[in-house]
Amino acid sequence: MLLRTSIIEGRYLDSVLLMSLAAQLKSRDGVADASAMMGTDANKAVLRETKMLDALGEAAGPSDLIVAIMVEDEALAAEVFATLPALLEPPKQARGTSTAELAARTLDEAKQRLPEASLVVISIPGVFVKHEALRALDLGLHPFIFSDNVSVEDEIELKTIGRERGLLVMGPDCGTSILNGMAIGFANVVSRGAVGIVGASGTGIQELSCLLDHAGVGVHQAIGVGGRDLSQRVGGLSMRQGIALLAADPKVSVLALVSKPPHPEVARQVLLEAKACGKPVMVCFLGGDPKIAQELGLHFAPRLDFAAQICTALVRGEPVPTQPDSLSSEYLEKASELAHKMPSGRKLIRALYSGGTLCDEAIQVADKLGLEGVRSNLASEGPHALSEPGKSEGNCFLDLGDDYFTRGRPHPMIDFASRRERIAVEAAQPDCAVILLDVVLGYGSHADPAGELVAAISALPEGGPVLVASITGTHADPQNYGQQRARLQAAGVHVLPNNASAAAFATAIVKELLA
Repeated sequence: MLLRTSIIEGRYLDSVLLMSLAAQLKSRDGVADASAMMGTDANKAVLRETKMLDALGEAAGPSDLIVAIMVEDEALAAEVFATLPALLEPPKQARGTSTAELAARTLDEAKQRLPEASLVVISIPGVFVKHEALRALDLGLHPFIFSDNVSVEDEIELKTIGRERGLLVMGPDCGTSILNGMAIGFANVVSRGAVGIVGASGTGIQELSCLLDHAGVGVHQAIGVGGRDLSQRVGGLSMRQGIALLAADPKVSVLALVSKPPHPEVARQVLLEAKACGKPVMVCFLGGDPKIAQELGLHFAPRLDFAAQICTALVRGEPVPTQPDSLSSEYLEKASELAHKMPSGRKLIRALYSGGTLCDEAIQVADKLGLEGVRSNLASEGPHALSEPGKSEGNCFLDLGDDYFTRGRPHPMIDFASRRERIAVEAAQPDCAVILLDVVLGYGSHADPAGELVAAISALPEGGPVLVASITGTHADPQNYGQQRARLQAAGVHVLPNNASAAAFATAIVKELLA
């Protein structure tokens, strides 16, 4: 294979567009790998580590676009690079809109052209975020910061200034919000309703909002705050501000807070402010201690499906459930049936996730059900930690969206190559009994996840592992939940109604094998 590079000088693309470009290039026959990154030092380090940086790439500047491909021959490289101008062409302009009107080069110029705008999405290399976010705050704009690699110090400064000015800083590393019905980042098309969500988890917001949509209970606002917001240093600055905003919104009747385990002191402060808001509050801190919430009379949910059930009951004025539902007898019987048909020696789960929160939730479900030997790249130490981050051990739950897997490659919600490859690898292991998957729909995600997975599944030999999945999405999403579900089921995938149920079903199969 040959590494060949093309440099487009002075051409900036945000990270979502770069991931999409890399995925399109890699889908070409004869292209073994592809990367598209801005030429910052941090990005060059990633390309260097993944063997995708040559002398031409080394010479690129931070404002230059590096497109690197691994190809079979020179002719193919030339052919692929010849398609770049078309791939990089901006979307066709709306009728009556001039190119000049679309080509704002600065935030100030964009604000002049859209004086009614109240929010700016920032998706640039992390080192430049503070400057642009401060300017956004000066212009009276709420920053939605998709970028990562922003220092904690910068995050605290931006959120403190925003709070003082009555502006909400969402992020950094904020992947999802639904604001006034508009999906921002990776988000789904959900019905409008009475629930207001504040979440330090992108896929957590997506799963909860989609489950509420399926239940016929809509979402009025879903505010993402970034994964570090509830850390000890940041102190929940944006979540606390989000709670206050939703408390003052007459269209929100129920508040839902979603996060991975927060720092205990931060959790107490956040929940004290939630208690004081005067509205019913559901708290889903995955893996967190329920005591603080329960002491304050708030409704605590250990799982996202149960969080949706609580919110639904609160909105409808129905009795609030106190315990999550167990896997139904129908699914338990099916798990037993599948286990008894399983070839001898298959006894392990291999979970391949694109959403870190969903992976974390699946691990907690498996732990709760007594599954032994659970390992994951989400754990840096302790009994769940892997010896090597990319190597499966025991009942292994992998977040393929982790930096280890995405360095120089698109995120697995956009490009299914890493999951297709991994499905084949895990299915070939004689001890793999179940492959567990999440399928995340919505804006930003792959246009046809089911099609990508079916292509991988159809190549598997007979007598292999059972495939289990859940779909985070709605019928109004661009990919259409119903159509995606039907295609997966036709390929033999067992599709459960939510992520927690899928993890419980996979665990039930393995436990039956070990009984």
